[in-house]
Amino acid sequence: MSPARTSPPTEGPQLGLRERKKIKTRTAIRDATYALIEEQGYDATTIEQIADRAEVSPSTVFRYFPTKEDIVITDEHDPVLLAELTARPADEPWLDSLRYVTKKAVALGLEQEPEITRLRARLMVTVPTVRARMVDGMADTGRRIAEAVAARTGLDPGGLEVRVFTMSLVGGVTEIFLYWAENDFRDDPADLLDRALAVLEHGLTPAKP
Repeated sequence: MSPARTSPPTEGPQLGLRERKKIKTRTAIRDATYALIEEQGYDATTIEQIADRAEVSPSTVFRYFPTKEDIVITDEHDPVLLAELTARPADEPWLDSLRYVTKKAVALGLEQEPEITRLRARLMVTVPTVRARMVDGMADTGRRIAEAVAARTGLDPGGLEVRVFTMSLVGGVTEIFLYWAENDFRDDPADLLDRALAVLEHGLTPAKP
């Protein structure tokens, strides 16, 4: 199996030299981390090993990623997807906008980084610290989505209704990937997403007696 590699963003405005160098360094650190985890496991992989494999100093690794967990869960896709969400038609129902963008996010990971996407999901299931950091990261994503929701609806991004709506979404996405990994990646994540959004839209359907 070929080494898992991350993919820099290919959409959006052209980046300056400084930002391209930052992305190149982040990508090198992530690629080194994923390769080492595949070779020897998550717990055995150290920041010093990652730095050596990526040909940077340990301080550089920490400058880009405060913790090892951050290396695993961070990608370059959030800004692109949030821009997509903001650009959706103003009269489009919110759930349709979120369905479009969330499906695009899932497809992006599976098309550009299939091995990385599965590795992240597997680590979320097997490594409690990765799962905890992923939950924190999804909370930050939820706050950003809440700002987009507020801009569209005129509601307060910190209001209870907006917070419940957006965090239900990001919590659902997290559960999708946990469920996917726990079931040996048998299901199509797009189908799981449709099932999760149906729950948000219609609630639970009681089991038949």
